[in-house]
Amino acid sequence: MATIVCVTPCRAAAVAALLMLTACATPTPAPPPAPSSVLPSSQGPAVEAVPATPVLTPGEDALAQGIKAYQSAQYAVAETQLKAALQSGLSAPAELANAHKHLAFIYCTTRREALCGAEFKAARAADPGFALSKAEAGHPMWGPVYRKALPPKSTAKAKRKR
Repeated sequence: MATIVCVTPCRAAAVAALLMLTACATPTPAPPPAPSSVLPSSQGPAVEAVPATPVLTPGEDALAQGIKAYQSAQYAVAETQLKAALQSGLSAPAELANAHKHLAFIYCTTRREALCGAEFKAARAADPGFALSKAEAGHPMWGPVYRKALPPKSTAKAKRKR
């Protein structure tokens, strides 16, 4: 059974007017296109833009590789890379201290306490603000060597007064 809808002339006129107003509405502008990764070149074809990646010096790269090897428990590789980093010339005091610190950890865990202590001293010489974190200083293998090699400043002054 079909339903018959009766449309009055007023209603029909209102619908027609609404349709005409909708047709005159200003369309929403399209969003601007995404930036292209192709840069125009004044000579020749367009050149693809390459995102800038930080360029590491050989020393920084060796330091990163040494720490990665240390974190992967590849201590012989880490020792070689950390020594290469120091020989390649790290410029930032924090990087130098970090390389010496990780070498100290390796030396202490392989029972080379004298070398371990020397590396802690080298870390402090490279960066006077160098100090192990509380967790690192409490480690049973290198904590005692660290405290012996770099006694707190108040303890060092007290020993000199005696």
